[in-house]
Amino acid sequence: MNIGEIARLSGLPAKTIRYYEEIDLVQPQRDANGYRRFRQSDLHRLSFLGRARSLGFTIEDCRTLMQLYADKGRASADVKSLAEEHLCKIEQKLTELAEMRATLSHLIDACAGDDRPDCPILADLAAAAGEAPATAAPPARSAVGG
Repeated sequence: MNIGEIARLSGLPAKTIRYYEEIDLVQPQRDANGYRRFRQSDLHRLSFLGRARSLGFTIEDCRTLMQLYADKGRASADVKSLAEEHLCKIEQKLTELAEMRATLSHLIDACAGDDRPDCPILADLAAAAGEAPATAAPPARSAVGG
């Protein structure tokens, strides 16, 4: 198979496949003219990598997972441990995203969104950047005052 065919079958862009070759995750054969020639085993490896990457595993995690997959004497505990570590990282990111969402939601609610220049969103961003805001954030508006 050429790179176009393997890209179509694996669902990965040709650029990604070339990168995986560059970092030695796949080693396609080369024809006499230098063109890549992919085998069925390369398709399997690329599909494996695509699925692992879609689950958020890093390149190094993928390298480790592929080594474990190839090692028929592996302990499944090693694979499970790697997956559990990755899940912990995902849960940490979800917590961080929830905190970001809450902060942004609060700032949006505090912003009048009218023609006045006062903006608690910009004031918060400036304060987070270590600058003193030019004006204090306006007090929260009541639903009646708009």
